[in-house]
This record gives sequence, structure tokens and C-alpha cells, in this order.
Amino acid sequence: MKKNEKRLEELENASPLRLLFKYSWPALISMSLNALYSVVDRFYIGHGCGEAAMAGMTITFPIMLFFGAFGVFVGAGHSAVLSIKLGEGDRKTCEKLLGQLVAIKLLFFLTLTPLIFFNIDTVLGWCGGRGISHDAFNSAKTYLQIVLFSHIFSHLAFGFSAMMRAEGSAKTSMLCMVVGFGTNLILDPIFIFTFNMGIAGAAWATNIAMCASCLFASRYYLSGKSIVKLHLKRIAIYPKLLAKPCGIGFAPFLQQFLGAMINVAFPAAFTYWITDKAEATKQLASLGVFESVLILIVLPILGAQQGVQPIIGYNWGARNFRRVRKAFILGIIVTSALCFIAFVLQVIPPFPRLLSKMFVSSDNPALLDLATKDLMIANCTIWSIGINVAATTYFQAIGRPLSAIVLSTMRQGIIMLPMIIFLPFFMANKTLAIWLSLPVSDLLCAIATTLPVFLHLRFLARVRDRKEEGFIK
Repeated sequence: MKKNEKRLEELENASPLRLLFKYSWPALISMSLNALYSVVDRFYIGHGCGEAAMAGMTITFPIMLFFGAFGVFVGAGHSAVLSIKLGEGDRKTCEKLLGQLVAIKLLFFLTLTPLIFFNIDTVLGWCGGRGISHDAFNSAKTYLQIVLFSHIFSHLAFGFSAMMRAEGSAKTSMLCMVVGFGTNLILDPIFIFTFNMGIAGAAWATNIAMCASCLFASRYYLSGKSIVKLHLKRIAIYPKLLAKPCGIGFAPFLQQFLGAMINVAFPAAFTYWITDKAEATKQLASLGVFESVLILIVLPILGAQQGVQPIIGYNWGARNFRRVRKAFILGIIVTSALCFIAFVLQVIPPFPRLLSKMFVSSDNPALLDLATKDLMIANCTIWSIGINVAATTYFQAIGRPLSAIVLSTMRQGIIMLPMIIFLPFFMANKTLAIWLSLPVSDLLCAIATTLPVFLHLRFLARVRDRKEEGFIK
């Protein structure tokens, strides 16, 4: 049996628990390493460039998320449909999906990048740039001007990586991210410290790393090793193939887009309520520490869901509802366990302080104390979000975009964003009120997600039994 066919047979017949582990650990590493571009930058910037540069990085973060949202919109939607079409045996449509992914990513890049570049001062001002020090604003502008045009490489690499996972090549997908992360990890200290380039050095290191990751991913598809082949003649937009990938991809897009809006709202709220620019800069530097730690903690959780998605998608396409239900339950259990570990690491002493020290120099004890306290407040209910993450990925995998959209927007759009805006009006301590919007949103979202998850597990049990009795083919 050919290797490619063996991977598809595994998705259909192998133990869901074994498959979850097989596809999750490379996805865990892949997702984590992709996010670690900015984390590595902040690690070296926090120790080598100071508080102002860290605050500057914080206001560029929502712009990076904004770009990432469009990348996820294309990659997640197309990879989910690819899993289903592989389960149905439709290889021609799979090739078109891969070509369409490349075409849309190129279109987004050519549209969005110039729009932001020529309005960079205004965009950074929306993200809280007007309320911080001059040095912090200039650091943000320098970094963003350099990294903007390299995002085409990052987006193509991430899109190819998602398609690799969908066809069962989880390890190759992981290696794609390893190449980029390793390059960034090596070049960051060389450019920042050895060449004394400061925050510009971090930006150039990121550019080169993104390019290396893209070249590695392209080589996989051009070498003939992939199940789905990349043909130049297939790189086009197919109107009949747009609706379903866009519908499925809209849920994670909206989730990440709202994440960008949340990361605009936080610095905007801090700079609105804190009138002293030096104090506001310190609070945004603390926010930068929180964001970096959150990436380290939460991305593995999302990576676990990326690992279970092809199992669910393939078996839904093959109408194997027993395996779909098992994979869904396993996804909930694993994600909830990872969320509990995240709670311990970010809330129980001495872990929060140790994590904060990764991004704050010992020469700045005031910022270190502030970042540790903020980290503990913001994540005191993070243990509860696992069920929402698992449910969002599940509905995305089976091609139910409306359900995925509702679940993905609930925490950030429906609950958290209004709280960031309005909660400070009802509390004397304004900064505490802003931070409390996070744990309150986590808890309310978990409560609201529990009922639809329970109802759909019952639905899967019913259709499983009906199929086994011969009523569903």
C-alpha cells in the first residue's frame, strides 16, 4: 500500500486516541512555533531594548493578529473542506482547493499590506499609540514598517502547513514551523545584540525566518511527496468552491479578528483611563508580557484542536459517526486538561513571576511586580475555556460554520469587548476593572457553551445508532 493511501486508511480505521496523539503533538509544536515569532522577539526586546520597546511591540500586536485573521480565514476553511473531500475521494477538487488557497492569500497580501503601510501612523494611533511615550511609538513604527511586506511568506507557509495536516502529513507541517522558528531564534540575538540593531534587528530576523518557512513548505508540494498536488494551472479562484471554505473559515477568522479588536481595546482603554504617558507605557509593557505568556500557554491548546480536526473532518465525510463522537469527546478532555495546566502556570505562585521574568529585565522590579499581578488576575478562570475551544473546532471541522461563528465570537465579541469598555465606569480602580473583563468573560462563555455541546453529543449518539441499524448510508 502506498504511503499516501496508508495515511487515509489511518484516518478511517485507526484508534481515535492514537490518531489524536499522532496528529496533535506535531500540531501542538507547529502552532506554538508559529506564534513564537513574536514571543522570541519580545524575549530579546524585553531584555535588550527596554520598557518602551516592549510597549511599542504591544501596540503592533493587534495589527499582526489582523493579518493573521485573514490567513486563518483562508487556511482553516480550505483545510477543513480538504479533509472532507479526501474522505469522499474527490482528488480533483482537493487540487483546486490548494490552488485557490494560494490565489486568495496573494490577493489579500496585495490589498492589505499597502493599505496599512501608507497609513501606519493612523493605524498605530488607533492601537493606543497616542497615549504612550515618543520612544515607544517610534519603536512600534520601526518594527511594523520592516515586517509588513514579509507577511506573504508567513501566510503561505501557514496555509500550506494547514493543508499538510488535513492530508495527514502532521510531522511535515510541524517541520515547516520548526524551520521558521529556528531561524528566528538564531538570528534575533545576532541582529539585536551583536549587530546592535535593536528592535529593527528583531524585525529583520522575523522576515528571514518567514521566508525560510515558506521555502520549506513550497518544496514539499513541488517535490511530489504530497497527496494533493500543487499545479500552477490550479492557482486560481473557483467561484463554486468559495462558499464552503469561506463559510467554515469565517468562524476562526472572526475569532482572530475579534482577538485583534480586543488587543486594540485593551491598550486604548489603558491609555484612556491612565493620563500619565509614562505610567501608561508601563501598563502596556505589562500587557505585552501578558500577551506573550498567553501565546505560550494558549497556542498549544489550539494546536491540540488542530490535531483532532482532520480526524473529525475525514470521518464526518465518510459518515463514520461513532469515530466522530469519540474524537470530539477526546478533544474536549485533552483541551480541558491543557487549560487546567495553563491555570496552574499563570495563577499559582511562583510560576507567574517566573514566566514574567522571561520578558522583563531584573533591572526593572516595578514592571516585574506589575506584570506578575496582572497575569494572575487575567487568567484566574482560564481553566474553563476548554469546552468552548473544542466545540468551535468541532463545528468548523464538520462544515457547520454558523454554529462555529456563534461559539467563536461569544467570548471576545459578545462578552469581553463590552466589558472592557463599560466595566471601568462602575469600579473605582479602572485598571483592575479592565483586567477583570478577561476572567469574567471566560467563565460566562464556558457556561453558555456547555448546553449546545451536550445536545450535539446526544445527536451524534443517535445518528451513530441509526447508522449501525442501517437507516443511514
